[in-house]
Amino acid sequence: MSSEAIYLVTTWAMPVIVAITFHEAAHGFVAHLLGDDTAWRLGRVSFNPAKHIDPFGTILLPGMLLLFHAPFLFGYAKPVPVNFQALRSPRRDMVLVAAAGPVMNIALAVIAALAFHIVAYLPDTSAEWLADNLKNAVILNVVLAVFNLFPLPPLDGGRILVGILPKPAAMAVARLESFGLVILIGLLIILPMLGAQLGVNLNFISGVLAIATRSIISVILYVTGNN
Repeated sequence: MSSEAIYLVTTWAMPVIVAITFHEAAHGFVAHLLGDDTAWRLGRVSFNPAKHIDPFGTILLPGMLLLFHAPFLFGYAKPVPVNFQALRSPRRDMVLVAAAGPVMNIALAVIAALAFHIVAYLPDTSAEWLADNLKNAVILNVVLAVFNLFPLPPLDGGRILVGILPKPAAMAVARLESFGLVILIGLLIILPMLGAQLGVNLNFISGVLAIATRSIISVILYVTGNN
């Protein structure tokens, strides 16, 4: 492995591990606070990355998409088990549990942006490495938050939608959960690739997510004094 590849791995590994681990642990912790201790008993409220990594969703799927130059790169961790009926107020608390992951990622992005202010006090070599880690942490955490807020089960945005819609509509959306991953692959990968073959831009979902991501990053950099 070349030195450039090693450097790239060292500047992405920590942001990825922290983003995924804290995201999943946040779901379990909030569920525990709201009455469901399923994740707590199973050891999923943990900062140990091994508890949350899914071999296919966290490693193989993103690797294959990267290898085949897919128009959108995504993956997932092991879902945190939540017994929604054990929550004190199931519909309201479902929203809070689902929102905990993206909120944690935005908080991590803000912390990483604030940490940019210490880079200037470090030696040049250390400063460059830390700056790249922090930059990647900001980008990755915002991307993870925005992607997970897409309103389709089993993503967090889908669970939030189920929690706030009237019951008949909520049940209809909830039934999509079994097909959620297939729908996502279709919208984010197959449709854009088909559009490229036809000479038509069908990459509109990725475009909306990219605009939202850039906007949130801009706000975070502004409020943390990095504009």
